Amino acid sequence: MVSKPGFLDRTLAHLRSAWRDLGQSSACPTNLRLHEDLPETDHLCLLEQMNACLEARGGEVAARAGAARLGNAYMGLNDTGKRQFLLLLAANFDVSTETIDAILSRYQQADPSQRHKIRQQLREALEPPRCRLLTQFNALPQGVKFLVDMRADMHRLGSPETPLLSDLKHDLKELLTAWFDVGFLKLQQITWDSPASLLEKLIEYEAVHEIRNWEDLKHRLTLDRKLFAFFHPNMADEPLIFIQVALVKGLATDIQTVLDETQTPLDSEQADTAIFYSISNAQRGLQGISFGNFLIKRVVSKLKREHPNLKQFSTLSPIPGFQRWLASTIKSNSFGLISRDEWGVISDLAPSDKEAPLVYLLAQKGWHLNHSYCHILQPLLERLCTHYLLREKRRGHQALDPVAHFHLSNGARIEQLNWLADRSEKGLKRSAGLMVNYLYDLDQIESNSEGYSAEGSISTADSVTTIIARH
Repeated sequence: MVSKPGFLDRTLAHLRSAWRDLGQSSACPTNLRLHEDLPETDHLCLLEQMNACLEARGGEVAARAGAARLGNAYMGLNDTGKRQFLLLLAANFDVSTETIDAILSRYQQADPSQRHKIRQQLREALEPPRCRLLTQFNALPQGVKFLVDMRADMHRLGSPETPLLSDLKHDLKELLTAWFDVGFLKLQQITWDSPASLLEKLIEYEAVHEIRNWEDLKHRLTLDRKLFAFFHPNMADEPLIFIQVALVKGLATDIQTVLDETQTPLDSEQADTAIFYSISNAQRGLQGISFGNFLIKRVVSKLKREHPNLKQFSTLSPIPGFQRWLASTIKSNSFGLISRDEWGVISDLAPSDKEAPLVYLLAQKGWHLNHSYCHILQPLLERLCTHYLLREKRRGHQALDPVAHFHLSNGARIEQLNWLADRSEKGLKRSAGLMVNYLYDLDQIESNSEGYSAEGSISTADSVTTIIARH
């Protein structure tokens, strides 16, 4: 396994250096020196600097330098200090309820001809001052990346018990959603000839199937493999999200074959199917700001133009929530999802003191290498997994599995379930090795998406629906 590269540290050092120079070029007062855990004795100094930026004391240039000083100070804090920084920003620069109440009172009493002006005042009062401060960071070099990483810190350092951070996180999400509109994003194919610094980031950011080393990455960029990413103009050297594609014959049914470095590359003219086998969000701070669906459709369009011989566009996807659902649901078989005969056979394979024998068996190292176990478990697990994908819901009619929900909402069809398609430790732990093909039928995408979004209807191939009828 390759050691994790240190580009994040290098990027941070470069950014801090640039912002330090910018902050020192100002005629603003003293440098902002804070202890790394931001004790209470530093709070007043920090709040004074925040106020100075908002009031633009000394003009816009001084305010920009002050924002750089704030950003530098934030990057020098540890997790305790960063959390305190964010809480101070959230608590002291929120909207004023007294001001809003006063404006509403004036609005109700105003002559209709005056209400337009008061509505404008209300709109301005409803924007928290902290949003203007956050926007000042946007004007700095790499300021957008700084804000994306700050939002990632909010996810990491916040909790359900900190509504103040939740409100701040929402404010920043609104800003980033506007800045990262899909119309601003550029689709770029990444190849082995791309800058080494970018390739290094792919190794770090890959979230589905670990890139083990440089040879592994090179294999994923050969002639019959493609990698595409979205970039933003203000983060030109940082991929936002990227997708890996294999050009193959027919549906790919196991990830081991796709990732096998010893295979001879297939002539792309002989391929009839594009398999999307990994989609990775590269920026945690953009969580909840969705452009993965646009990425898939843009890549499908590009591949169709460049390779007219391609007839199918499908994924080979993990089922990350399946084992977790099994562990929480299939215990004493109280839901009746396993027949009495099946339960008896499974119970005989596990020690008598195990309340959840199926969960116990799947936790045993190497169970998938035991042919007797697999003969018993395969039909059972395939049926349970099909039930999980089609019938287990959240929020009314959304598929419980997050990957399933993503592809179904984008208009895909559940095409095929694949037994032991991911025999890695991660694949066995998350989904008992099962993977699924979601097919993007270009003629049906829109109707499938509308049906799923409106009613929760799931387009499913006959080969999948028959699995669930085995019980």
